Amino acid sequence: MSADIAHIPVALNRCLDLLSPAIANKEKPVLIDATLGLAGHAKLFLERFDDLHLIGIDRDQSALEIAKNELEEYLDRCTLVHTTYDQIEAVMAQAGVTKVDAVLFDLGVSSMQLDVAERGFSYSKQAPLDMRMDQSAKLSAEVVLNTYSHGQLAKIIQTYGEEKFASKIAENIIKARTQGELNTTKDLAEIVKNSIPAAARRIGGNPAKRTFQALRIEVNQELAILERAIPQALSALNIGGRLVVMSYQSLEDRIVKRFFNQVSAAKTPRGLPMDLPNSAAHYRLLVSGSESSAESEQISNPRSQSMRLRAIERVAA
Repeated sequence: MSADIAHIPVALNRCLDLLSPAIANKEKPVLIDATLGLAGHAKLFLERFDDLHLIGIDRDQSALEIAKNELEEYLDRCTLVHTTYDQIEAVMAQAGVTKVDAVLFDLGVSSMQLDVAERGFSYSKQAPLDMRMDQSAKLSAEVVLNTYSHGQLAKIIQTYGEEKFASKIAENIIKARTQGELNTTKDLAEIVKNSIPAAARRIGGNPAKRTFQALRIEVNQELAILERAIPQALSALNIGGRLVVMSYQSLEDRIVKRFFNQVSAAKTPRGLPMDLPNSAAHYRLLVSGSESSAESEQISNPRSQSMRLRAIERVAA
């Protein structure tokens, strides 16, 4: 597998702008790239900051191998770990680090995972029903589709895919698997298409998109892992340390927003002229709400179109 897979890091310069103040002029600063992928973001930071130590995390062993090649000249300043990003505390302990200066999350499916057909993430390519980000994991889309009940499938598709026709799609999945007609991603995409009324299919892009998203989230437990990861990332920061999270669908963004709002809100009752002792917020938002990618980037890199970026800084212990 080649690193020449179409890989354009999203919001690369914006991430550099937001995280650089936490790294610059520090003695041996540490950056955690919690979703290392093909190391596009990580490589730029290592190039810019000579003393930076990178802790790179990825659950995809194939991506880690490519990243290792991409970062070959910087490996003496890297700790690369094959695990999920809710293991930040354990990875820091393994690296002998107690606090870090910057953390970056670039959530969702990587370019490599989408572009390599046999991974099964794309509804537009014929492939096995896989969708595992970690190919050593036991749970795959095939297992979900062939063993979950109608109720379980409908709940996943409705909750994680925000799909109005989840029950009908689940019903047709059960029917197709019983008849041996659910074997590939193309089969699944066709089942979804035939489950949605023609009028509804004419809006909102490919009708299979929401169901594929839902299955991918279930297979990889993405939201549960994110729920555990954000508090660890916040706790890991030094005072002055910064965290940037890029998400690509509303369910992820809501989780990030909830945590960021919680920790950046003072606990002083409303109406008082100043914060009470020990009630001031320990974090401050660096971005008001969320940011999207620049219009020029959305044109040159269509995968950036759904990105929402949030950023926060630790201001007290």
